Amino acid sequence: MKFVGIIPSRYASSRFPGKPLALINGKTMIQRVYEQAKLALDHVYVATDDERIENEVKKFGGEVVLTSANHESGTDRLAEASIIIENESGIKFDVVINIQGDEPFIQPEQIEQIKSCFNDEKTEIATLIKEIDNTEDIFDANKPKVIWDINMNAICFSRSPIPFIRNADKSEWNLKHKFYRHIGMYAYKTDTLQNLTKLPQSTLELAESLEQMRWIENGYKIKVKETLFDSKGIDTREDLENILKK
Repeated sequence: MKFVGIIPSRYASSRFPGKPLALINGKTMIQRVYEQAKLALDHVYVATDDERIENEVKKFGGEVVLTSANHESGTDRLAEASIIIENESGIKFDVVINIQGDEPFIQPEQIEQIKSCFNDEKTEIATLIKEIDNTEDIFDANKPKVIWDINMNAICFSRSPIPFIRNADKSEWNLKHKFYRHIGMYAYKTDTLQNLTKLPQSTLELAESLEQMRWIENGYKIKVKETLFDSKGIDTREDLENILKK
């Protein structure tokens, strides 16, 4: 199968404007994400609507495509970028991997793990999960939880703890059951990606503010793969400063 990694990257951010161009030990964040992705993929592109990011990617020798500034989600930007890339490269990619542009320490092994989900030809969408090892994260609404069926297809994602542990104090929930949280890397069959952008927002998506619930509500299966690697997304300048101190 032919895989392409696409890194959606926006300059505008209410919490951290210009985040992709923030320096981390002499290299911009977007360069570090790109270089980590290239360790696992032959084809990697940055998708952006900003010429400053485009110029930076070209400066360090990366591949970049300019997309519309009017997309409502990263998935929409990804879908447009995949069409542009196929037209420009002449390559028909089977799978598109959405790589978060604010995770400069992403591990190549994570990309290999999500690629392996497509060894099953029935896989339409794939994502990663990680076991939660502390009670606080079970109840952290910013860390969506996930449950799945015997075929490793997601049943539900939620910001609430799932499942609910009945007749047990919350401090003991992690002792009664293994909880897993979502690691936000996605991979899609190319045709599936294009179809997802045509779906209207769903009730569960709006309730949870989790786009993947739209896909499940519309009958798509999301294959999950467990990883031992955590995600280290950088949302604010403080996040970056804290990581650099370590």
